[in-house]
Amino acid sequence: MTKDLSYTIEEVSQLLKVSKLTIYDLIKKGEIPVFRVGRQMRMDAKDLEAYINHNRNQPADEFQRNGAKDSSKIVISGQDLVLDILGKHIEKGSAYKTLRSYTGSLNSLISMYNGECDIVSLHVLDGDTGEYNLPYVKKILVSYPYILINLVSRKAGLYVQKGNPHNLTSWKDLHQKQVTIINREKGSGARILLDEQLRIHNIPVTEIKGYTKEETNHLSIASAINSGLADAGIGIEKAAKIVGVDFIPLITERLDLVILKTPENTPLIANIKEILASPSFQSEINSLSDYDTSQMGSVIYETL
Repeated sequence: MTKDLSYTIEEVSQLLKVSKLTIYDLIKKGEIPVFRVGRQMRMDAKDLEAYINHNRNQPADEFQRNGAKDSSKIVISGQDLVLDILGKHIEKGSAYKTLRSYTGSLNSLISMYNGECDIVSLHVLDGDTGEYNLPYVKKILVSYPYILINLVSRKAGLYVQKGNPHNLTSWKDLHQKQVTIINREKGSGARILLDEQLRIHNIPVTEIKGYTKEETNHLSIASAINSGLADAGIGIEKAAKIVGVDFIPLITERLDLVILKTPENTPLIANIKEILASPSFQSEINSLSDYDTSQMGSVIYETL
């Protein structure tokens, strides 16, 4: 390792052979310093080497004491741009420092269950009830107290090439033999949305061309459609406008925040409620267009 070398979070996880969420947890606890280049967090090689050397021969009980959580640092997990804006408002109005994990909905919720993040955004559809988010939260955070708060609502549907050459208008149209899709990664809200729609319409995933080809965000899916690598993909309206592909809206999905109700999180929850109710935050989100803020800040569900 050289003094001028730095690593992305993904590179560090590969070097240490642990998950990215483990690295985010170490950062959140203040065990390894990071710096930002735009939206990307990077880690200096000498800081990583110092962490490794410090813990190489350290007794387990001492390691545990040194790894105590720094309550001023919080991890926000999810991929929507609105979460980046929320993080800036949290830092502006409090002593919290925010870190971002760009992980899909279900994987983020599991990371919260494992104690690896503080705020999770969700947009996961339960096809049996037509309800968003709460059925999954109840099953995964079954032993935890939590609060579910609405952030925004937004349109989700199909990205298609300009002019919609295959005339795709519904989920069933993805079953056409001449249509190739590109999919989202397992655990993402868009992947769950597609899987639930295929299940509801009795369409085997084995009969969907391109089902196993994956990208990890809305912009990558839209770009793949735009470049002709696929005919269709699942995503939100905002990315379609940014990339320049056509968008077929099929559902309005609710993007909610889930936070564990712990004594440590009491001021955090109050801070987030205040931000979501503030005209300045709502105005900033409304200026992005393609987001519905009419329910912003509403408590969807709260355990006792």
